Amino acid sequence: MEERRKSRRTDLQSKLLVRRLDSGRQEEIGVDVKNVSKTGIGFYCDEILDMGAVYEAYLTIWTKEVIHAFIEIVRIEKVVDTYEFGGLFIGMPEIDLQRIDVYNVVSDAENYNDN
Repeated sequence: MEERRKSRRTDLQSKLLVRRLDSGRQEEIGVDVKNVSKTGIGFYCDEILDMGAVYEAYLTIWTKEVIHAFIEIVRIEKVVDTYEFGGLFIGMPEIDLQRIDVYNVVSDAENYNDN
């Protein structure tokens, strides 16, 4: 498969709560984050989310801070007994994007030192 990501993605151990914006439903859905970049996020979820839908999200990052974001679902793939999703961040403040970028730099440095 051809790589189409604009920013490097880094694994992130976190949870994400998402809530769909364009429906009257206020249900929160827990997901497991696979990786994150300045432009988007990959995650697993047992429930099927809608392609193209925008979800409100609260991402807990490595510093234990919570980033409020909006995510548009752009990829869905069925894997074993769950789904893998790809989403783009929409309208995320620059300061939060920089937090993710700093984490990527620190993660790279740690990986370099381990080798």
